[in-house]
Amino acid sequence: MKFTNTTNIKDFIIMGFPGLPPAYYNLVSVLLLLLFLAIVVGNTFILTVIVRERTLHKPTYLIFFHIAMTDIAFAAVTLPKIIARYWWNDMISSFGTCFTQMYFVHSLGAVHSFLLLIMALDRFIAIWFPFRYPAVVTNTTICIACVLCWVITFILMMGVVLHALTLPYCNQNVIMQCYCDHVSITRLGCGEGVTYVLDVALANALFTLLVPLAFIIFSYFSIIVGALKMSQAERSHKVMSTCAPQIFTTCLYYVPRCFVYLSYNLGFTFSVQARVVITMMYSLLPALVNPAIYCLKTQDIKMALTQRFRKGRSRIAHRTDRKGALK
Repeated sequence: MKFTNTTNIKDFIIMGFPGLPPAYYNLVSVLLLLLFLAIVVGNTFILTVIVRERTLHKPTYLIFFHIAMTDIAFAAVTLPKIIARYWWNDMISSFGTCFTQMYFVHSLGAVHSFLLLIMALDRFIAIWFPFRYPAVVTNTTICIACVLCWVITFILMMGVVLHALTLPYCNQNVIMQCYCDHVSITRLGCGEGVTYVLDVALANALFTLLVPLAFIIFSYFSIIVGALKMSQAERSHKVMSTCAPQIFTTCLYYVPRCFVYLSYNLGFTFSVQARVVITMMYSLLPALVNPAIYCLKTQDIKMALTQRFRKGRSRIAHRTDRKGALK
């Protein structure tokens, strides 16, 4: 096939789940809409609880706050278009819109990864340096660190997107994915620079994935070692109250991604359908499950919600008693 040096396509076609029979389009669109609403409502609930409860105005919960924001933003960037694809058969995404979506998809993923790094560092200092923790890890330092994650990552990802824009896109415009991502787009490029652009993007992805993961593994391993030196009662309370939610959320984010990367490197191949489903699962499952983990596994949030519920019940009972007395 002969390629030209200029981009002559104006739109990309989002295939979504390849091979899905049209009879299931309405069902899939409804399921995706419910998934979107669950992610938005669940994470908005977490944001509201953290903002309204003064007892949760602590460094750890500020990190939870930023993670919840990335989950909402990622769902808002990816799901509406794929819902429209199956609800109204709207498969077309303009050239600029597709690259914009790619930019936010990878930026938010990288921000999430570095927020998990900050969360692991927070727990590491809390366990190993408990007396210095209040002075070193404050709300101000965590806010600055989280904001820097957002700003620096969005600036760096702009370079990745601009690098992909240097490729000409000549003949192919079908994306076998539910949203525009770097690999799906750049593989449609033409010319000799495609491999180089893909290699640079892979190196960037591995940096944003493996560097935080390496420290996270070291951090939680150190925390477990430190916990083993404590008494039995203190150890179980310390690990469950400070580390369990973070370990769950970290595993949900990293384990599926590492599985996919290792599978590719070890020569295992997936069908296009399986690849799309796996990508959607590891992209959206953490955002769906995280609110439940925070509520069920984080002691302070459970206590705040329990107290709020008891106050609500007592107010209702008081109003009922007053109405009965007036009668």
